[in-house]
Amino acid sequence: MTAHASARPQLFSPDEAAADRDFGSRFGLLPQQRLKIMVSRSMILAAPEIQESQFQPASLDLRLGAKGFRIRASFLPGKDKTVQEKIDELKSHEFSLEDEGAILEKGYVYVVPLLEYLALPESIVGVANPKSSTGRLDIFTRLITDKSEVFDRVEGNYQGPLYAEISPRSFSVRVRKGSRLNQIRFRRLNSQQFHKSDFALKDKELREVHSQKALVDGELNVRGGLIVRVALNEETLGHNCVGYRAQKHTDVLDVDKVNYYNVRDFWEPLPPRTDKKLILDPGEFYILASSERIHIPPDLAAEMVAIDPSMGEFRVHYAGFFDPGFGFSATGLPGSRAVLEVRSHEVPFFLEDGQVIGRLVYEKMAEEPDVLYGQTASSNYQGQNLKLSKHFRAG
Repeated sequence: MTAHASARPQLFSPDEAAADRDFGSRFGLLPQQRLKIMVSRSMILAAPEIQESQFQPASLDLRLGAKGFRIRASFLPGKDKTVQEKIDELKSHEFSLEDEGAILEKGYVYVVPLLEYLALPESIVGVANPKSSTGRLDIFTRLITDKSEVFDRVEGNYQGPLYAEISPRSFSVRVRKGSRLNQIRFRRLNSQQFHKSDFALKDKELREVHSQKALVDGELNVRGGLIVRVALNEETLGHNCVGYRAQKHTDVLDVDKVNYYNVRDFWEPLPPRTDKKLILDPGEFYILASSERIHIPPDLAAEMVAIDPSMGEFRVHYAGFFDPGFGFSATGLPGSRAVLEVRSHEVPFFLEDGQVIGRLVYEKMAEEPDVLYGQTASSNYQGQNLKLSKHFRAG
């Protein structure tokens, strides 16, 4: 048995009766107080044990383990193999993440076993995504589980380890054991929801919510979710920078250093143009902001999804989850802009101020979290305008 395997916490059989007892008739995304119950019931396990700072209002931060693997290409294990079996087939070398950690070079693909493990009942499924700071650094990160044919999803009844696929795209980064690049949220399903794939609130429901608790600071525009438009003018953003473009040749960036780096060592600020347009160059990475100020009520969570590819050949928002309370206040003001991670694909693409760039889909929480986004020290982006990741010094 390897040292890594011997360090794993003991997995227990998922207990559906315990889930019914602990969660009652609550269905939907589970808030942090219910995630803590999952930990106490050994549905979520970790070695070393989970820290209080990992709990977000509706999600749990996941931590990198003690070693990693550089692999030749991204993969999914498929229904008959474990992730470790695929790693053994595809790895080019293994490295340690202890102490000072290791440098992950941009353009390469890595897989790192995580410190957390799951033993889920049938009624609880997991959904993962990169943390906001990870997306703003253009680190492509996905969750992989054993015998799975999809990324970032954990099926009910899953028992086993978790792995992060990591591919830095703009900057080479230093990571170490305990670094947090992605997060997971859990959805409890009732018997009618087991085969349901769309949990988003319908447009009619969004209009009803907006009439009582503002979802945006201005007019509500919905079409399969709340329409989000890009801001490329200084009047909306309040300063003479409408975005940032990642530089191609920079130093290594340590993902655990906060408020440390000079912006101009990694980013090119983009001044506003008189025509309020921006040409996206193929392969370049941009940080932009929404025209709307977003409000996520305490009983909802939201996720940014890309627009229909027929509307533009670019990708937006690698890290698209918005916790309950993001930008929210009882008065509905001031709200927080959605910061957009944007990459153009094959051809240059013209963006114009106010152009539709994404949709925000809302989903019901099983219950309101005990703590909302903005009420903890880790709420780095509450009230944000155009903002880079927490690693960069303001000003």
